[in-house]
Amino acid sequence: MSQRLYPARPIVGVGAVVVDDGHVLLIKRKYEPLALRWSLPGGGLEVGETLEVGVARELLEETGLVVRVGPVIEVFDRILRDEDGRVKYHFVLVDYLCVPVGGSLQAGDDVSEAEWVQLDALAPYQLTDKALEVISRAREMVMPDA
Repeated sequence: MSQRLYPARPIVGVGAVVVDDGHVLLIKRKYEPLALRWSLPGGGLEVGETLEVGVARELLEETGLVVRVGPVIEVFDRILRDEDGRVKYHFVLVDYLCVPVGGSLQAGDDVSEAEWVQLDALAPYQLTDKALEVISRAREMVMPDA
């Protein structure tokens, strides 16, 4: 975690919008950034790991689900600053559309909760604007006429 806080350079992260039968998978993070907030599952890419392998590993670790990794939804920066304006966290995130193919849903070590949520019932989870935007794009990819 210490290398993530006040990093010397941006850190590559991977995330997933896992959709299944009108639901999206959300997790509640245990640690910063976004501690105790609902979000999309994902995490840091490891050295020597491809993006697709990294997102599949993160999903298994955080949720117990095995996924088929689909297309990229979006690539974006998440830069969080401290009170003095210094960069506290800087991630370059690559979010993928994923479909569950195995495993069973359970919260992993760095997640306090994992839930399937109806795509039309996201408001109580107070997701970031960016997470809502990425979910909306994923929904368009899966259900273009909806």
